[in-house]
Amino acid sequence: MTLPFYVPPEQLMKDRAEYARKGIARGKSIVAVEFADGVLILGENPSGTLQKISEIYDRIAFAGVGKYTEFEQLRVGGIRRADLTGYAYSRSDVTAKSLANAYAQTLGHVFTQEVKPFEVEVMVVEIGYEDEQSHIYRVTYDGTLYEEQRVSAIGGSADELLPLLDEAYREGGSLTEALGWAKAACTSVVGGTVAGWEGAVLDRTLGRRAFRRLGVEEIAAA
Repeated sequence: MTLPFYVPPEQLMKDRAEYARKGIARGKSIVAVEFADGVLILGENPSGTLQKISEIYDRIAFAGVGKYTEFEQLRVGGIRRADLTGYAYSRSDVTAKSLANAYAQTLGHVFTQEVKPFEVEVMVVEIGYEDEQSHIYRVTYDGTLYEEQRVSAIGGSADELLPLLDEAYREGGSLTEALGWAKAACTSVVGGTVAGWEGAVLDRTLGRRAFRRLGVEEIAAA
């Protein structure tokens, strides 16, 4: 009987993290910026059909970067979980925090137990009826969960985008201003013209269904 090849656990975790980070870095980053009436989610996406930003529940949105099939799997799972929770209990029991915790547990399990980690980072955003009730959660490839305020970014360029967004952000800005801050940060990091945009907002003025996609013309006009 041959002995299995031994790899130190710390080296195994390091190799998995490097593999996941390389996969995520090949994708396009997504940013979130709070504005007076809600939260803007914007990212570079040259594809008109493969959407990275979507609605999860009434006032909750999802965004993913990295390997499309993997974060799409997470998105669909989140929608099913939200629907079952809302049906079995109450719509108010469906929160971004509970969904972000579920994503963190799933990604953490895959990272430590499976042969190949997921090459994804995801963002879960919830808009409240008041400013202080808005929440932005970021979940990394290894299941680490962050709650962020005012601005957030996921993807390979997140570390470069966050300082630019923090510097530009102004409390109580309009949607047009938020679009300007987000576009300026993304184009600065890319260092040239962006191939295409995908954007959406969670707008508390829209009522229960707060999610709205932004058109190409609306993004371009900002």
